[in-house]
Amino acid sequence: MCSTVLAIVGANMKVAGRAFLAALLMSVASAHGHAKEPKSSGTGFTVTADGWLMTNAHVVEGCERIEVKGRGIATDPRIDSINDLALIKVSSDKPWTPLAFRRAPTRLGEDIVAIGYPLADLLSNSVKITTGNVNALAGLKNDTRYLQISTPIQPGNSGGPVVDRDGLLLGITSATFSKKAADEIGITAQNVNFAIKASVADLFMQSQNVTSLSGDKDGGHPVLSTADLADKVSPSVHQVLCYGNVELQASVQREEMVKSLPRQVAPTTLVDAAGYDAIGFDYTTLKGVSYQGCRNACDGDGRCKAITYNAKHRFCFLKDNVVALIRNRDARAAYSSSKAADLIISNFTSYSGMDIPGGDYKRLRQTNYLECFVSCIGDNACKAFAYVAKKKECWLKDELGRPEAAKGIEIGVK
Repeated sequence: MCSTVLAIVGANMKVAGRAFLAALLMSVASAHGHAKEPKSSGTGFTVTADGWLMTNAHVVEGCERIEVKGRGIATDPRIDSINDLALIKVSSDKPWTPLAFRRAPTRLGEDIVAIGYPLADLLSNSVKITTGNVNALAGLKNDTRYLQISTPIQPGNSGGPVVDRDGLLLGITSATFSKKAADEIGITAQNVNFAIKASVADLFMQSQNVTSLSGDKDGGHPVLSTADLADKVSPSVHQVLCYGNVELQASVQREEMVKSLPRQVAPTTLVDAAGYDAIGFDYTTLKGVSYQGCRNACDGDGRCKAITYNAKHRFCFLKDNVVALIRNRDARAAYSSSKAADLIISNFTSYSGMDIPGGDYKRLRQTNYLECFVSCIGDNACKAFAYVAKKKECWLKDELGRPEAAKGIEIGVK
């Protein structure tokens, strides 16, 4: 027993106060086996009515058991370590209240609210709410996956939702600019925090075949008060507990629950977007290749900024620019992270070899698919478009009829 305690003391010289004492007492009580108390905790929120929750990857990575407090044990964790996201599934007889992802883009300076379970072992163990603003539309070193926010966050907030004043999801709390990082650069940064954009989380969900809810700001009603917003959003937010081996638990610092720095993506990294078609300018088509072969071809070509891979026909399209992503269940796209800041992640779904008869109210001649797509985006009356490649014609539609097979026509539906 003595040697075990000394080993743990040596491994925890940098762990201060309560965290060290808790680790020491736990090691004396049980030097081996599973912990009776969680080694760390974070926040998650419901994204589907059947029990899928989203949180940060760093909240659940390395856990031998994941529990959503008051709801049950989580199973089937899906991890995206690069973007610090995770999906977990909990089976429960109680109903779930999923949050909706906002369709409209985030605005600089927008009022926001963060909800989570910070410092639950020190403060109250109830859900807590903080208010603030969107300070920047990118994170450290212009990392476009992140928002910079002023809502105060603490260890335990990780993985919690950041919502607008209508209760729609804008981001996921992920990181804070820590004192350690500030000391390293010699700058005292005050209240600099980061949230992963909801659009990045939505892409991750699509890649896992988990469908998110989406909604728009309600311009017809006044924004909710902070108290009303807390009542609306709190049922969707849950504490996530991470259990592990006692010997491992003693070496984990709770201060690591909110990371000091977001992970960066190299400028040339391709960001995967399964279930999407990248709308851009094709310059080469490869046939009979795998998706990885398609990515490799783009990685080895300095001109390539994005790809679309058609799994059904094993076609690879290399693009020297990309302006938008459009949903396509038969496609798998990837795009350079350097293009992410200008990329439109649209709500359109694309279908090939189909048409929607009726509803045509405008025809554009001598155009291309991209111009057709952009024309529909910018027209409030447009609910869908049909592009006839052979004739280079684009038809905008304000009504949706019954889809039917039509060779040579591509449609996009909002």
